[in-house]
Amino acid sequence: MTMKIWNKLEKKQFSPLYLLYGTESYVINETKQKLVTNVLTNEEMDFNLSVYDVEETPIEQALEDAETLPFFGEKKLVILHNPIFLTSEKPKEKVEHNLKKLESYILEPAPYTILVFSGAYEKLDERKKITKLLKKHAEVVEGKKLNERELRVWVEQQAADQQVKMEKKAIDLLLNLVGPDLTRLHSELEKLFLYVGKERVVHVDTVEKLASRSLEQNIFDLIDKVVQRKMDEAFRIYYDLRKQNEEPIKILALIATQFRLIYQVKELIKRGYGQAQIASTLKVHPFRVKLATGQAHAFTDLELGAIIQLLAKTDQQLKTGGAGREVALELFLLQLGNLNKEG
Repeated sequence: MTMKIWNKLEKKQFSPLYLLYGTESYVINETKQKLVTNVLTNEEMDFNLSVYDVEETPIEQALEDAETLPFFGEKKLVILHNPIFLTSEKPKEKVEHNLKKLESYILEPAPYTILVFSGAYEKLDERKKITKLLKKHAEVVEGKKLNERELRVWVEQQAADQQVKMEKKAIDLLLNLVGPDLTRLHSELEKLFLYVGKERVVHVDTVEKLASRSLEQNIFDLIDKVVQRKMDEAFRIYYDLRKQNEEPIKILALIATQFRLIYQVKELIKRGYGQAQIASTLKVHPFRVKLATGQAHAFTDLELGAIIQLLAKTDQQLKTGGAGREVALELFLLQLGNLNKEG
């Protein structure tokens, strides 16, 4: 659905109303960018682009702008951020909105204005009259997180758009290294496509050489090396992070987050939950659940219990240990390695 709307925008086929919502910021931001670049020329932007935060500005003020004729050019673009009145959330500021006026506008929008509602909300309140009305009359773009299959299709589509072929193993490695965030994936893909040049094929070694690892991915790799009992490589990752000035307490917090996830995943698997159910229950991306499932098999319940106690003890030492913080985290990694050897 999103691709169809993007194609229409690029063909200058506009609707008077757009509703953009969801937690996948790449989809929302890309749609807004396509609206701006296709609706307005560079010269028109100063005159005919307005942006409002409707958590701070009454809706009628934005509607008055929308109903005013363009000063220069044929169209004007009015973007309304944070339309919290479409959700069940409580606003930060008490701003009174004339929603009756908004209802009237939705039913009869100005023909020369494109009005865009944009909010990083996971869901809207479908019980509200204003939400139902807007969803009925607007072009709706939902920026939802993609599952693993959808992520692969998205990567393949990005490559096809650039007349580039990606090896299956290259896609696997890219997703493992970068994770499911589309903004980061898009940035890494641009780098890969530029690098391959005329060859037009992305091989797995190209991804290995060029893809940037997030801090979270480095932590995952570190734990994976512990799982494989390769403590020298686990320490190499740790020392690389320290060279990048990552704080020990932050590194420990991410290790703790991953081990908590491994523990929770292991427990839910025992209760018969599938990966999709686990992701929904824990409110984490299915891709993270898949990776944690692989690591969960390497630890017994007793080992995970001991690791979580060890994490709590090390956390206390880091918060009170002053200059000994570095030593406390290194000692934790050594104990983690020894624990895994004993298991």
